[in-house]
Amino acid sequence: MRFLITAGPTREAIDPVRYLTNRSSGKMGYALANAAMKAGHEVVLISGPVNLPSPKGCNVLLVESARDMYTAVEKCIRETDVAIFSAAVADYRIAHPADTKIKKNSDELSLKLTKNPDILGSARQEFGFSGFLVGFAAETNNLEENAVGKLTEKGCDLIVANDVSRTDIGFDLDENEVTVFYKGGKSAAIPFGPKSDIAIKLIREIDGQISR
Repeated sequence: MRFLITAGPTREAIDPVRYLTNRSSGKMGYALANAAMKAGHEVVLISGPVNLPSPKGCNVLLVESARDMYTAVEKCIRETDVAIFSAAVADYRIAHPADTKIKKNSDELSLKLTKNPDILGSARQEFGFSGFLVGFAAETNNLEENAVGKLTEKGCDLIVANDVSRTDIGFDLDENEVTVFYKGGKSAAIPFGPKSDIAIKLIREIDGQISR
């Protein structure tokens, strides 16, 4: 099957020197790409800025901003059987990035933010994707409620949720612990372990769901 996987953070320019971003390392998305390829799938990996080697044999598209990632996904998703959106995409961007470096001439600086396109939400509604859709939910509270709400709102077949308020899993670490929520109402916990192992289990679960 053909997999499309997004990974890493996005960067939203403030000026030519500074940007807004988040703590995503891309490790989970890259682990998923490796696991999918080892399972025999063809993989397109759309990645934000990370410090990770590109998976061998994978078609990697490097992007910077949320709008860049939106455009890349829109271009690739129609030839995809499974789309996994594990990237931590910025919800907002600077409305008017400065053309030159902003000088510290005052004690305060106000930046106007404007909403970025919703890539996961666009998969069904805008891009017409009819394949197997997987979302990710990084939450600090009300994990199940927020994850299930996102799954329903975005039209996902399943969503992978993790508690990013914990300091022993998630951002920039090699380990994770996730709960998978399904559109039929079921859920399944994948216990603490290396992201590479969790990725293998997730790909197996996706393959199993599709083959049923």
